[in-house]
Parts: sequence; structure tokens; C-alpha cells
Amino acid sequence: MQMRHRIRPPDQDGLLRPYLVDLIDLRHELVKLAALIDGEVFERKWSGFFRSATGRSATPLRLVAGLPYLQHAYRLSNEAIVARSVENPYD
Repeated sequence: MQMRHRIRPPDQDGLLRPYLVDLIDLRHELVKLAALIDGEVFERKWSGFFRSATGRSATPLRLVAGLPYLQHAYRLSNEAIVARSVENPYD
């Protein structure tokens, strides 16, 4: 059985948890880059490689593709890229 995100009633939209799109600067270089990348290519080519065998959700392919790029672009260690991905909504 797959767990699904519970849809909030419309009257609770943005009440205590604003949407990410409302927090980020759409002019940021990484936001612009993300708009240029066709994520469907990764979905089609890589979906069979990242299936979950434990029952929890598989790792999002955008994350699988994006973190190595950011790690290389900003010359970050494994630990640094993980910390940055948690802290920075642009990554």
C-alpha cells in the first residue's frame, strides 16, 4: 500500500506552511536552469534504477540528477552537498 500526501482543504492553503514557490526567487540562476532541464528524460531513462525495495518512496529522480551536478558546480564534498540540500530551497 502506497502512502499518499494528504490534500489540505483550500481554506488551509498557506496557513502555516507556505508553498516553496512562494518563498523562492524565480529569477535565481538555479531556478532558471531547472526550467531549462527536461526532467521527463531522467524519468524515462532512469526510473528502473531507483525503485524502492523497502516500501518507502524511491528517491526522486530530480534529486538523483541534481545533487551530483550541484556538487560538481560548487566543488562540494559529499557531506557539504547533503547539508546544503537540506538548508537551501534552490538546490
